[in-house]
Amino acid sequence: MNQPIIIWKPTIPGGCHWSGIIRRGTTLRLIDVDGGANAAVLFFNQEEKLERYNMADTLKSQHTFHLTKGHACHSDMGRIFCCITADTCGWHDTVCGLSDTSLIQQKYGTARFQEHRNQMFRSGLDGLLIELGKWDLGMRDIVANINFFSKVTADTSGELAYQFDHSKAGDYVDLSFVMNTLVVLSTAPHPLDPKKPYQPGAVNLELFNTPPQVIKECLHISENIRALQNVQNFYCEGAK
Repeated sequence: MNQPIIIWKPTIPGGCHWSGIIRRGTTLRLIDVDGGANAAVLFFNQEEKLERYNMADTLKSQHTFHLTKGHACHSDMGRIFCCITADTCGWHDTVCGLSDTSLIQQKYGTARFQEHRNQMFRSGLDGLLIELGKWDLGMRDIVANINFFSKVTADTSGELAYQFDHSKAGDYVDLSFVMNTLVVLSTAPHPLDPKKPYQPGAVNLELFNTPPQVIKECLHISENIRALQNVQNFYCEGAK
């Protein structure tokens, strides 16, 4: 297979955050730079931001607890934001949410911007709120997110366990977008990550045009076929 032509490729340092519009027909590749990174991500419809990623619909429609290649990320309007068309990691957490300030302070102590500048300890929640504010969104728009590169399993009693060293250096996941989507991302630690001290991993981003036919990776699930049809209807109804 030919290597894709990269449109742009920023690096998001550990503990930082990013947001941007990813256009339909392009693929966003997330790359774990050193291993052990966590990328907390939310999706919003760029045309109507009240439509956002819905964890419950995503999981129940695909009969899964985690996400990997062949799954799609569903909105709360019965549409698909993107399909996962490549994945070297194999498991991405969908249920554990974000770290907040109190959790970060409890686990790692306090390092404020006033004294530590870019080395401050920032939570996943704070990082996403900073990015959401750039798009006239806020706390009410925080919903259950995806934690890419993190694996959490449940035992028979429902106890959750974080799987240490799940993602390796260079692991990546490709998100091929079928809607114009606002992507909001934080690289703060996963809330269940036991590692100390505060040293969250960096994530590289690469954007390229989606290769032909890869969306079919997700169409073995009937609910994804219907959701993709809803996307096609949405763009036929006048959205740019």
